[in-house]
Amino acid sequence: MDSKVMYNLSYGLFVLTARDGEKDNGCIINTVCQVASEPNRISISVNKKNYTHDMILKTGVFNVSILDEKAKFGTFQHFGFRSGRDEDKTVGVELARSGNGLYYLADEEVNGYISAKVIQSIDLGSHTLFIADVTDGAVLGDTPSATYAYYFANIKPKPEKRSKKGWVCIICGYIYEGEVLPPDFICPICKHPASDFRPVGD
Repeated sequence: MDSKVMYNLSYGLFVLTARDGEKDNGCIINTVCQVASEPNRISISVNKKNYTHDMILKTGVFNVSILDEKAKFGTFQHFGFRSGRDEDKTVGVELARSGNGLYYLADEEVNGYISAKVIQSIDLGSHTLFIADVTDGAVLGDTPSATYAYYFANIKPKPEKRSKKGWVCIICGYIYEGEVLPPDFICPICKHPASDFRPVGD
């Protein structure tokens, strides 16, 4: 194991993967913490409603791929922040396997991965806290880890700016900008009254 990978954990976003039968499933989490260094030990918190949670309970092993600043929005769309029983969040077969047999993301979106074996599970109500010994890990790149702040500022698409509110004259096409059209307004082009205006977009 490359112990330097532990430095990539701080304030990151991660794809957690586990296996159930013939397939690996994944979800995005933001809670991976190193709790000991000899041996290397980490903790993760996983929503119980997440399908990957059940796989970890069943098998006791998981991988964490550390997303970096090159991560694509499509990755977040696929694995999702929301919890759920979606079984279509499977990990593709083109990705690499670690020593524990699980897939991890091994492309430019990831700067490292960690494999772990659960030694303790703690019920936190809506979540389970898993304490696990690190069994494998490697640094895969030198791009900084993605943070929530970086995700919202640079990865998540910005919402489309809404056009200014206004009213359009159905006679000549003149646009009056403003949320409220005065009832006594007269179109400066065709001289028609406010009754001949409709909200922009209607």
